[in-house]
Amino acid sequence: MVSWVISRLVVLIFGTLYPAYYSYKAVKSKDIKEYVKWMMYWIIFAIFTTVETFTDIFLCWFPFYYELKIAFVAWLLSPYTKGSSLLYRKFVHPTLSSKEKEIDDCLIQAKDRSYDALVHFGKRGLNVAATAAVMAASKGQGALSERLRSFSMQDLTTIRGESSSAVSPPPSAPTISVRKSIKQSQPKTARTASGSAGCLGTTQKP
Repeated sequence: MVSWVISRLVVLIFGTLYPAYYSYKAVKSKDIKEYVKWMMYWIIFAIFTTVETFTDIFLCWFPFYYELKIAFVAWLLSPYTKGSSLLYRKFVHPTLSSKEKEIDDCLIQAKDRSYDALVHFGKRGLNVAATAAVMAASKGQGALSERLRSFSMQDLTTIRGESSSAVSPPPSAPTISVRKSIKQSQPKTARTASGSAGCLGTTQKP
């Protein structure tokens, strides 16, 4: 565990931050020699990081594995050994020069396939989203229609009855009683008129 922590610190500080600072100085000073030197280092370090991802899984049990990693990073950076320049000139540059055309063709094909795959999955995603939106809208309309159908005619008639009772006119009982009183008073007046006429007739006789 301690060896792993020390190796990670060494790789982070001396394998990444230190070369990054000197790469900045090489770019700033426009020194071609230093620029090429650090470019070769970064190519070797990229390969080292890729290999390290798998060796940390399968070779971490190997004795002095992390100590060997620390020694390798120091060998790459040392101005005396010039490990990065040596590895690049002896192995990396000849291999990449012989396989450059095949690598470029593979990269172009991968780029085209990735673009086609991105377009295909984009269209598919849009179709799925549109279908989901249409289904959600249709389900909402179906729920609304079912809710409207749940109202029966009895419920509608009760609603009408409540509305008509809320606007019903005042009771007409007093008008009926007034008419009855008028009808009852009419015979009485007729009787009194006939009685008065009879009385007048009797008084006029000799």
